[in-house]
Amino acid sequence: MWWVCRLPRASWGPGLGRVLQPADGRIPFLIHWSWPHEGERPLGLSRAFIRHHGSSAGSGPPSRRHGQLFQDISASEAVRHYRRNLAEWFSRLPREERQFGPTFALDTVHVDPVIRESSPDELFRPTAELALEHQPPLAGLPALALSQLFDPDACGRQVQTVVLYGTVGTGKSTLVRKMVLDWCHGQLPAFELLIPFSCEDLSSLGPAPASLCQLVAQRYTPLKEILPLLAAAGSRLLFVLHGLEHLNLDFRLAGTGLCSDPEEPEAPAAIIVNLLRKYMLPEASILVTTRPSAIGRIPSKYVGRYGQICGFSDTNLQKLYFQLRLNQPDCEYGAGGAGISATPAQRDNLVQMLSRNLEGHHQIAAACFLPSYCWLVCATLHFLHAPTPAGQTLTSIYTSFLRLNFSGEMLDSTDPSKLSLMAYAARTMGKLAYEGVSSRKTYFSEEDVRGCLEAGMKTEEEFQLLHVFRRDALRFFLAPCVEPGRQGTFVFTVPAMQEYLAALYIVLGLRKTTLQRVGKEVAELVGRVGEDVSLVLGIVAKLLPLRALPLLFNLLKVVPRVFGRVVGKSREAVAQAMVLEMFREEDYYNDDVLDQMGASILGVEGPRRHPDEPPDDEVFELFPMFMGGLLSAHNRAVLAQLGCPIKNLDALENAQAIKKKLGKLGRQVLPPSELLDHLFFHYEFQNQRFSAEVLSSLRQLNLAGVRMTPLKCTVVAAVLGSGRHALDEVNLASCQLDPAGLRTLRPVFLRARKLGLQLNSLGPEACSDLRDLLLHDQCQITTLRLSNNPLTAAGVALLLEGLAGNTSLTHLSLLHTGLGDEGLELLATQLDRNQQLQELNVAYNGAGDTAALALAQAAQDHPSLELLHLYFNELSSEGRQALRDVGSTAKGGARVVVSLTQGTAVSEYWSVILSEVQRNLNSWDRSRVRRHLELLLRDLEDSRGDTLNPWRKAQLLRVEGEVRALLEQLGGPGS
Repeated sequence: MWWVCRLPRASWGPGLGRVLQPADGRIPFLIHWSWPHEGERPLGLSRAFIRHHGSSAGSGPPSRRHGQLFQDISASEAVRHYRRNLAEWFSRLPREERQFGPTFALDTVHVDPVIRESSPDELFRPTAELALEHQPPLAGLPALALSQLFDPDACGRQVQTVVLYGTVGTGKSTLVRKMVLDWCHGQLPAFELLIPFSCEDLSSLGPAPASLCQLVAQRYTPLKEILPLLAAAGSRLLFVLHGLEHLNLDFRLAGTGLCSDPEEPEAPAAIIVNLLRKYMLPEASILVTTRPSAIGRIPSKYVGRYGQICGFSDTNLQKLYFQLRLNQPDCEYGAGGAGISATPAQRDNLVQMLSRNLEGHHQIAAACFLPSYCWLVCATLHFLHAPTPAGQTLTSIYTSFLRLNFSGEMLDSTDPSKLSLMAYAARTMGKLAYEGVSSRKTYFSEEDVRGCLEAGMKTEEEFQLLHVFRRDALRFFLAPCVEPGRQGTFVFTVPAMQEYLAALYIVLGLRKTTLQRVGKEVAELVGRVGEDVSLVLGIVAKLLPLRALPLLFNLLKVVPRVFGRVVGKSREAVAQAMVLEMFREEDYYNDDVLDQMGASILGVEGPRRHPDEPPDDEVFELFPMFMGGLLSAHNRAVLAQLGCPIKNLDALENAQAIKKKLGKLGRQVLPPSELLDHLFFHYEFQNQRFSAEVLSSLRQLNLAGVRMTPLKCTVVAAVLGSGRHALDEVNLASCQLDPAGLRTLRPVFLRARKLGLQLNSLGPEACSDLRDLLLHDQCQITTLRLSNNPLTAAGVALLLEGLAGNTSLTHLSLLHTGLGDEGLELLATQLDRNQQLQELNVAYNGAGDTAALALAQAAQDHPSLELLHLYFNELSSEGRQALRDVGSTAKGGARVVVSLTQGTAVSEYWSVILSEVQRNLNSWDRSRVRRHLELLLRDLEDSRGDTLNPWRKAQLLRVEGEVRALLEQLGGPGS
């Protein structure tokens, strides 16, 4: 259904001039390098893993290199200081990268994308069809390593200016970061000085004049004393101009005059133009990065080489990236402070499953062609399988992913509207995504795409913006479908991105009917006119008999309120559609949404019809999750940075509409997987008050059979842990829980009256957490079911400590927990430490006659115990008879259940025994169960022979039939 991927992109922000003062008093590095993540892969210090595919490390000096330029001691020290500050700043991690662990460093996981050389003829050839714009670069184009960018061209001419271009997400900023860090660590010997500039920063300065030397000195204080040497540096000086699309350059002499003096104040754009003209510092080397739409801003005669950044066009590069990044040690934190960390074997298994899926599922490999989506795959897998930082949600991962890629960038810096790239994508791609969700389709024809992109366009400026978007960002959102029989169609690069954009389209209020579009304008106009006219006529009516007219015009004031109700009805309709999508009966018995995401990334183990074959029916269960997540305060704040603000009032009204619909449909009993999806929606919403009101009617939490990963435990604890009302029952049977999960879920357990933890493979170490739970002063558990867990005698010793201080527990099931004789003897000696227990089940624990009899006698002396289950233990005929005698002779003591019979009659607990056998038939040792059933059958036959009462004989025959049916299921004799 889904799968996902991406890396960070670096972009210098406008705060370049601020001074950082370290504690040691060194002159600080002055650049502000934010991390809008565009194809990000790491760079830097450790170079053990970056020598593949064109690393600049280790490149030899070119023949044009002369002697060292900065031989003076003070100049040499200034450059060393500059390198140190530059490396320190460029090595800083964005917040989104810190989730990968405390030892994570981008330097150790960098994989170079493919760079192919292009010619001006290919660059400026007019694009004809939408489909052609989505094709990967031709394999025949020569590939370039970073160390080859400034090599002589095919004609032997020295290359001084290189332009690297790529669409959003291909890794332009990562390459810049890598090159800067390589130089900082002495691995670009061809250049003695490297000066990076952010074109976004330069554009923020406007037309204010400043010289090149001033621009350098303001941003890099250590270089002040070597500025006079810039002119003598020649080709050993490298300028890096990142993000040229932010600058509006004019190469006409009438627009930008000639200037060769680095100390002459000019507008920043004019300085860049003269650098590129080779009129200022003509021998300096220049590296430019830009989006495809801005390539034409530099005349081709000033460019020595064009390079297209093509991403990971080789699947092996994708695998290498995943292997390096996913094998990082996890951060040792988790919910509730519990240390939860993936083992190396678990990380290796994730990498192997992902690699197999890349080989078999070609659509995933097509998406990971963009390094940015590789990052998103890793971030999603880390979210699903590693400790989850507090407050991190799936929606926040996708929102941060878009922030790292777009960072509030404008679609076209030359357009006066200054429309943000993300706002344009939300309007166009969001419309396509929502229409797909509404019609339940994920494949789109070229007509579908064109219809959404070109809808309502009337002006030349609008078509120009569309042209820029198609060249720079369309490939980021849409990819050609590679599935058999689907050629010629398009899909969203990541299926989950379709649901995210559809949800964004809704919460931004971009989906409007014709009535809403026209009605809003009419209502505002009529409302303003009505107020003015009513005011004037109110004054005139005091002088003239026109009292009916003000009443007529007062009716105009009703129009805005009527329109407001129309909008409210629209919000309710959207909420209704979202809730219906969440509670579709067709999805009731599929996996929960988190397992579906994991399977879509890692693949499904076992046979499948075809790796690219679509499911029978498209499922969009993430759409409501993203709608809730986008309304959270954190995501709204990030979206505002992207130019997509959601007003507080709109968010409140949407939340109220959703709450109203959830209140009606959320009371129905849901299957476990759908109930978890419902809780995950509330987790994404991150609004405790909202969740408390909607879930106030929830009394039974049944998640039996759901694989409770650390993330799912965090989700349940975050949503239900802070509630006030008690839960009648919490059923977590067969959930693959571990001790860490028990600790995470403790706030939920403290609200439960009945707690079922059967079939979870909980060992003695889990009993320590159960003991602490029982000893908690807020514990209100009355029934605790721990059957079919290997607790052993060591575990029951810890449980007895909890029982000694607990005052709420009345029913305890330790059925089939491997207690043996030692465990039952411990229970016999310490049972009296608890005075409230009413029922104890220790059946099927391999205990012998002595231990069972000791426990039975202790039960008789217990003040509150009423029932003791001892069947299916290793009891002899004499032992069973002795236990029956203990139960029958005691007055007011506990009833002891050891068989299906009680004397010559059927035991009143026969159905309890057989139902336990039926429920656990597939998990218990079949031969052992068969032996016990045969013994019970013999007891029934003996009792039937000893009684003359026809009613008792009939009852015994009925129970014999039930036992024989179970024996037949086990493959044993029915008679």
